[in-house]
Amino acid sequence: MHIDTERCVRAVQSKDARFDGWFFTAVVTTRIYCRPSCPVVPPKAENMTFYPSAAACQQAGFRACKRCRPDSSPGSPEWNQRADLVARAMRLIGDGVVDRDGVPGLAGLLGYSTRQVERQLRAELGAGPLALARAQRAQTARLLIETTTLPMSDIAFAAGFASIRTFNDTVREVFALSPGELRSRAPKRPGTGAPEDTSPGPTGGTLTLRLPFRAPFNPDNLFGHLIATAVPGAEEWRDGAYRRTLDLSYGHGIVALGPRPDHIACRLTLTDLRDLTIAISRCRRMLDLDADPTAVDGQLRDDPLLAPLVDKAPGRRVPRTVDEAEFAVRAVLGQQVSTAAARTHAARLVTAHGRPVEDPEGGLTHLFPTPEELAAIDPETLALPRSRRTTLTTLVRHLADGGLRLGPESDWDEARARLTELPGFGPWTVEVIAMRALGDPDAFLPSDLGIRRAAQELGLPHTPAALTARAAAWRPWRAYAVQYLWATDAHPINTIPA
Repeated sequence: MHIDTERCVRAVQSKDARFDGWFFTAVVTTRIYCRPSCPVVPPKAENMTFYPSAAACQQAGFRACKRCRPDSSPGSPEWNQRADLVARAMRLIGDGVVDRDGVPGLAGLLGYSTRQVERQLRAELGAGPLALARAQRAQTARLLIETTTLPMSDIAFAAGFASIRTFNDTVREVFALSPGELRSRAPKRPGTGAPEDTSPGPTGGTLTLRLPFRAPFNPDNLFGHLIATAVPGAEEWRDGAYRRTLDLSYGHGIVALGPRPDHIACRLTLTDLRDLTIAISRCRRMLDLDADPTAVDGQLRDDPLLAPLVDKAPGRRVPRTVDEAEFAVRAVLGQQVSTAAARTHAARLVTAHGRPVEDPEGGLTHLFPTPEELAAIDPETLALPRSRRTTLTTLVRHLADGGLRLGPESDWDEARARLTELPGFGPWTVEVIAMRALGDPDAFLPSDLGIRRAAQELGLPHTPAALTARAAAWRPWRAYAVQYLWATDAHPINTIPA
């Protein structure tokens, strides 16, 4: 979008927050870059230039605006609706792969050479993987500086910097302030000298964050689905927040997420603060916070039978997952059984094979077991039909040995093909994994009982083949159409408990 100058100028002049994250405005006279909705008086059109990423702005010598904080805007929806090389690379960079494994590690996961990855990222985003990762490190550093009392040396390494000197230089270059000046400008709790909303732990830390999203935002089906299917021991609904355990790169964590009118309240407890970037990335992906509801709802409204559903409760998101392998296992456990039975089967696996964690604030007891841990269990101990045991054990074996990849680096069509080859994987299981684990916004479930019932009530074709043909007009947003169709039912997945 950044090459459509006229459209970008109109968005900036109208302070349209819908375009935050789509592009960035750099002001050539002040050498500052902003989000489109920046509250200051818009500059003259001839003084504006536009970039596709914050990293590209920084490489061009612009520093972040202190008013609109463009580094904290929602991420571009492009990376959630595409599965090409650039989109997969951006999802992996968001997961901190470059910080942990460098550019060669990123290229290896994608199956391309480092030169090809560099070339395609620069062509589309104006910056290479190192610059994009550097921009993310700067954003994480700012978050830790402003919301914790951690020493700057700890923040530097937690944010992914190789040295304190690089950390200091980057913060000064990006924000035109030293780390100490950033902390002094942060809001303070009344009567204290500490930043707001923080309670650092002894080895890791507890942070309270605000996760932004694009309005409109309807949390009912999103949180309702996560709560209704929550696995005891690994997930729970407590004090108005969905809570769950997280298995991360350097340790584990516990997150509490609560919907607010203009943001998601996020409380993260981490055993190692180096996991902050990946924890935030996974929470945003699970809640589909980088979606563009204006584009999605606009297209679905073109169908006269869907339009009333969209108008009644716009901004529905697709509930996803923080762990793709975990969801694939849970999808198999949920085949042809009720939601309650699926939770019971998953809870048994968690209790018997998950690693225990401590949760002083609630009832979380274990991490969900990894494919490697599940691959070692005796199939005869599983309280499942024999065919389902074969499906589950085959799945976890392929996940554990790397023959099947469902992470941010995976190609959606290839992953579907690999899943279809496994015993016991029919179209419903493959598509629900594509929708909630892979994150394909066009995944569709025409054979789902709830979808067929909703289609019949609305006057839509209700046989799978006919409904699929009708749903072609909803592409590439059929996964969102599924949410609106499911919402016609009184099932608990569609409401947040009082």
